Amino acid sequence: MPTLESVRGRAAAFAALITVTAVCAGDAAARSFPFGSGTRSVNDLGNQFVPFHAKLWDLLHGRGDGGLLLNWQSGYGTAFLPDLGTYLTSPFALLVALFPRDRIDLAVYVITVLKMAAAGAAMAWLLLASVRERRDSEPGQFAAPWWAAGVLGATYALCGWSVVEASYNPMWLDGLIGLPLLCLVGEWVRAGRRQVLGPLVVALVWVANFYTAYMATLGAVLVLCVQLLLAREPVRARLRVLLRGAATVLLGIGLAAPVLLPVVMGTRHAYPGWRTEFERAPWSEVFARALPATYDFFTPAVFLGGGALLLAAALPFNRAVPGRERLAWAGLAGAVALSLQWGPTHLVWHAFATPNGSPFRQTFVLSGLLVIAAWRCLAYGWPGRRALLGGTGALVALGLVAATGAPTGRRALALFVCGLVAAVAALLVIRLPGAAGAPRRRYAAVAALLLVGGLVGQAAATTAYADRARLKRLDHYPTWDAAHDRRAAAVADADGWPRYRTDPGRTQITANDPLLLGGQGASYYSSHTPEVLTRTLGALGAGWTSNGRAVQSLDNPVVDAVFAVGARLRTEEGGSPAGSPELSRADVPPLVTVRPPTNARPQYGGSPFRNQELLLGSRVYSSPVAGACPAGREVFLWAPHYYGTARLGDAPPVMLRGDEPRWRAAVTSLGIAERAGERVTFDREAPSARTVACLDRSRLAAAVDRMKQTGAVSVRVTDDGVRAQLPPGSTGTAVVAAPRIAGWSCAGRPADSYLGLVAVPLDPDGSTTSVDCSFRPPGLRSGAAAGGVSLLVLLGVAALSVRRRRRERPGPRGLLAPGGAAPELLPSVEPAP
Repeated sequence: MPTLESVRGRAAAFAALITVTAVCAGDAAARSFPFGSGTRSVNDLGNQFVPFHAKLWDLLHGRGDGGLLLNWQSGYGTAFLPDLGTYLTSPFALLVALFPRDRIDLAVYVITVLKMAAAGAAMAWLLLASVRERRDSEPGQFAAPWWAAGVLGATYALCGWSVVEASYNPMWLDGLIGLPLLCLVGEWVRAGRRQVLGPLVVALVWVANFYTAYMATLGAVLVLCVQLLLAREPVRARLRVLLRGAATVLLGIGLAAPVLLPVVMGTRHAYPGWRTEFERAPWSEVFARALPATYDFFTPAVFLGGGALLLAAALPFNRAVPGRERLAWAGLAGAVALSLQWGPTHLVWHAFATPNGSPFRQTFVLSGLLVIAAWRCLAYGWPGRRALLGGTGALVALGLVAATGAPTGRRALALFVCGLVAAVAALLVIRLPGAAGAPRRRYAAVAALLLVGGLVGQAAATTAYADRARLKRLDHYPTWDAAHDRRAAAVADADGWPRYRTDPGRTQITANDPLLLGGQGASYYSSHTPEVLTRTLGALGAGWTSNGRAVQSLDNPVVDAVFAVGARLRTEEGGSPAGSPELSRADVPPLVTVRPPTNARPQYGGSPFRNQELLLGSRVYSSPVAGACPAGREVFLWAPHYYGTARLGDAPPVMLRGDEPRWRAAVTSLGIAERAGERVTFDREAPSARTVACLDRSRLAAAVDRMKQTGAVSVRVTDDGVRAQLPPGSTGTAVVAAPRIAGWSCAGRPADSYLGLVAVPLDPDGSTTSVDCSFRPPGLRSGAAAGGVSLLVLLGVAALSVRRRRRERPGPRGLLAPGGAAPELLPSVEPAP
């Protein structure tokens, strides 16, 4: 007879197989990567996750600039540990090392599919965990077959939130895996078992992705509370379980603190980005999203395959299930569904901050609870005709309301009806009378085929529909191709770090091109984009998107001189993507320079051109005469709010993309004035907020020479700081060409700031000969301390557990020790009769 563990493994493998089949079939039907020419890299998948996984690939292969603490490639130097903890600490992310770097898109796709499969396997394992409880408490009670658990596990993994929302936010999928794992920890807590493994699982889930782990933890707590409400133990025993559960969660979070606290502090120091208010979705559209093949960015993706939805809907009508259980599990699912639509509970689910986009990110918890409710409907036997009639009627009513919702189309209704018919047929077939043995097994096979077929068909259609819809509604980015190869090769050939920086270019493929292509540029897009970086580069005239969270490279020779950008890639905007990029070089100062002593503390003003001169320490722009520049001067335009083209005389037009606060146009070169009096013209109404400045290249060259003469004679950059030797007799302020983000310290004290850059005051007598600055992300020290204390507590728990087991160990050859109890035997699990 198969054991419980082998049956769980069989169900988990079955769930994973169904999940992979449905996802790949849907992507293939949509001809999406890697099964066709359509790119998957939409929105943050292409803009953040693929580049960050490329950075992880570099770190795992000993490449790239910087390490786990400091990222020298983005934003002229940013903290990396918060990004690592937000995007890359899932164990699955390590698989990226097995792929070639130019197949980074394939690596992220495989990781995404494997995460979905793991979520299905974890849910199937969890569902069968109740077999031990039911068989021990009520011998002879019905146990659903292992394949039913596998189908329901796959249903959870293929929920609408997973295939529509999280498939292009793969870090969220760790929460999809985490919910059943944390519910399994709850089972251990109830039984008083695995007191060491429980906190380790909690820590793993929280490290993998703290954001969705928080939501999954809330969901698991609700499941545990319902189980305790239904339990027969005394109140005092149930309270002990709650305390034990709270201790397990807190201990696990403590173990994860070395990653969690730097992430929290990184968020605190990040640029604010969008500020949004919660808006409830119309109920007709909420019901519409329960149907397959629907898509909308601002409503919850609550689709579940027909079998699970039917069983969950049939639970309240299934009189074989005790009334308290029906009320508790159906009530929990209903309460969570309502909580999606109420402002206060919405804030609780999202850690008291309304998300900037995709506002119903907790929907996967509702999907998990509905699957658990469907399993409880099977706990006392296959539902009878009365229950099926009630569940079918409820879903028909849902479909009628959903038909009035905007996301619903004919395809969605047809798929919904087909899935419902298949599920009803399966649950009727499984109850057909017959002799024991082969005939009944044939009925079970037909039922399984109907349920699996309906699920795979609906989920694959939903995946394909979402693949196409996202390309029409969201920004998208190309999969790695020959153009990437050429740009990456050009950047690598020009690299001279740390003597100078190489910027991969203003005409970017993604907002994180330095991570994707190499180099050390200003471009950076993250949830942790530092406020000081956005405000400093903004004062210098940089452009941005995503309300300031995605800072763009600033193609300006003065700013390049300040930040030691000695090589810059230029690719013609709007030209052929296969065109060869051009590389421009410039003579720039070293990474560490010295500003002369001054009594006044400099501050930025309203003009980016004057701010650039202030940071450079020299006047290099000449004032325009009557709005036009002298011949031979390079003309720069500052019109941050303007969206359209501008041109100098007869020169080619230059595109500006300004629509503040979401987008901001950068200071832009319009070319060299060929003759005096050339005017700047616009293709739309001229912006009221605009400034034209004329760059004198000879003055800039002289300023660079002065900075080189007084700058560092040698610079050494490490994974956590920078060290430089200064010329003898240096006085004033040493300035490191890196933003002064929180975490920098020099000579054992917090670093100073010079117009937003890392600065070190030098001794007035000229005795300072070196600069030694290091970086430690805020929260790392306190996180490490909390993690260390939690580890000591866990080791103490482990020691006590080992000691207790030794006292309870039976005598040799199975004989009981004095006062001992008979060893527990695992019950066998057979297919349902």
